[in-house]
Amino acid sequence: FDHADPLDRLAAYARMRARVADAFAPLARRLPSPQADIRLLGTSGTVTTLASLHLDLPRYDRQAIDGLIVPSTSMRAISARLSSMPLAERQKLPCIGTERADLVVAGCAILESILDIWPAQRLGVADRGIREGILRGLMDRDGVKM
Repeated sequence: FDHADPLDRLAAYARMRARVADAFAPLARRLPSPQADIRLLGTSGTVTTLASLHLDLPRYDRQAIDGLIVPSTSMRAISARLSSMPLAERQKLPCIGTERADLVVAGCAILESILDIWPAQRLGVADRGIREGILRGLMDRDGVKM
C-alpha cells in the first residue's frame, strides 16, 4: 500500500474498506441489530499499534497498552491519518517501523469495517492475544505457577 499521489492512497484505502465490508457482509446480516452499549476488545497487531499512536508513545510499551480503553473516534482518526501517509512516513513512526508499515493500513481497513458493523463508542485494547489466554488457562488448570 504505497501510492505516490495522496488521492490515489485515499482511493486505494476506500477500495480496501469496500472489499473488507463485502467480506464481512454475510456475517453482519446474520447478527442481531447492535445494542446501545456495545463493548469491543481488540487484541494485538493493528489495534495495539493504533493504541500506541493514540498515546503518542516514543516506542511500544506493553504495560501502557494492555487494558487501555480508546475512543473509537480516535482509532478512526488514526486509521485515516495512516491510510493517507506514504509508506516511508509510516516507517518513520516509532510504534510502527519498517516491519509493520506495509501491513498496518490493511489492519486499519479491517478495524474500521468492524466498527461499522459494531458501532462501539470505545475499544478495549489487549496486548495479550488469544493464544496467550488459552495457554494461561491450560497452565492454571494444570497448576503451573507463573
